[in-house]
Amino acid sequence: MTSFLPDPYDRDCPTRQLLDRIGDQWTVLIVGTLGGGPLRFTEIGRRVQGISQKMLTQTLRALVRDGILERRMYAEIPPRVEYELTDLGRDLAEPLSMLAEWAKAHMGRVQEARDSYDRAS
Repeated sequence: MTSFLPDPYDRDCPTRQLLDRIGDQWTVLIVGTLGGGPLRFTEIGRRVQGISQKMLTQTLRALVRDGILERRMYAEIPPRVEYELTDLGRDLAEPLSMLAEWAKAHMGRVQEARDSYDRAS
């Protein structure tokens, strides 16, 4: 029996697809938004400004499929659906939160580098 060694640098490795999902801008923002607890579709859309309904739907479906989110449907009139981080999603939220904090802390330096580059070009 051969053992599987994940290698995200191998284009055929499933970890590459997972990193693509995790690195997607909408995934980062949705997971961050749900860090405070479950939310309905419309509330996620309001908090993640700029995301289209189509992209929100696609991203939520992909995250549910990957086991990062749980979709709960309540038998009410009108029907209510909420999304919540799973244990796996909460594990992911921690490093994504650190990434967001890094971006906020270093945005000034990044902007200076961009401005310098643009002036030189």
